[in-house]
Amino acid sequence: MTTDLDTLRGELLAAIDAATALDALEAVRVQALGKQGAITGLLKTLGKLTPEERQEQGPRIHSLREAVTEALASRKAAMEQAALDARLASETVDMTLPVDGVAPGSVHPVSQVMDELAEIFADLGFAVATGPEVEDDWHNFTALNIPETHPARAMHDTFYLAGAHERPMVLRTHTSPVQIRTMTSTKPPIRIIAPGRVYRSDSDATHTPMFHQIEGLVIDKGITLGHLKWTLETFLKAFFERDDIVLRLRPSYFPFTEPSAEVDVGFTWKDGKRVIGGSGDAPGGGWMEVLGSGMVHRRVIEACGLDPEEWQGFAFGTGVDRLAMLKYGMDDLRPFFDGDLRWLKHYGFSALDVPTLSGGVGA
Repeated sequence: MTTDLDTLRGELLAAIDAATALDALEAVRVQALGKQGAITGLLKTLGKLTPEERQEQGPRIHSLREAVTEALASRKAAMEQAALDARLASETVDMTLPVDGVAPGSVHPVSQVMDELAEIFADLGFAVATGPEVEDDWHNFTALNIPETHPARAMHDTFYLAGAHERPMVLRTHTSPVQIRTMTSTKPPIRIIAPGRVYRSDSDATHTPMFHQIEGLVIDKGITLGHLKWTLETFLKAFFERDDIVLRLRPSYFPFTEPSAEVDVGFTWKDGKRVIGGSGDAPGGGWMEVLGSGMVHRRVIEACGLDPEEWQGFAFGTGVDRLAMLKYGMDDLRPFFDGDLRWLKHYGFSALDVPTLSGGVGA
């Protein structure tokens, strides 16, 4: 029996090494371990042996099965890796060739809207400012007059970073820290917009853990709430490309502005969808919140080393993804980040659709 097992082991291992294709390897596996396989047949004989014979032959048969099983797995992995390497070598793409028109790329709606916003505000004299997405507690909360006990600091809203830092570090919850960094490093007057990614612990049809926000800041002498309303009205008319945009400012509360106002835009219903434009008080109309805004709180101005008696300003903010949804008729935020090429093909923009005020920002 011992000689037979050794012979069988040698034959099977040799057959495994000689297999050059997966189907040949599978045939060896069936020959050895299938229902009618040689090793399977040996295992069936154990029940007929005496206890002494079983004790002697059992370990040898099981050892044979394990050796063959391991050899089969190893050979299969090597063959699959070789096949993958050959496929990768044969499917190289020459990145220097022109783009194939059969599979054109597209500009993501968020990128398109970012470009539209930058074009509009550049015409109004605003510069684009950026800042880090990993922020310290002071820039993200304290300098913005957000107290230690404010709900915005709660763990269920904010992603805190572990580690030994001089100050607590977070993934920024808004782009407002860019305003702080600008006020502490730039001499007024200041006119900036701060677009970028922000992070909050939330996820549903209208919220995602990462989304895009744009905020605006003006710091100058003699700035009033009237300047804020005119700026927002001019911006929204240009963005939605309609002259009948009607705004409604409702008193609100934000720690970093005083007074604060939520900004609603009027809309009407058409074919079961909201169409931005007109007064929300008109028959069949309504109001939709699109912006948060207000006059920069004097404590924020002081925290940035400026004299609030000399300098005043206003700030506003809105979600870029939300603006894209409103303008281009999308009803769910989550596909923005799914990477579904079918969705991108439907809602995406051509690389030549560069927004301009003369040609239309929604080109």
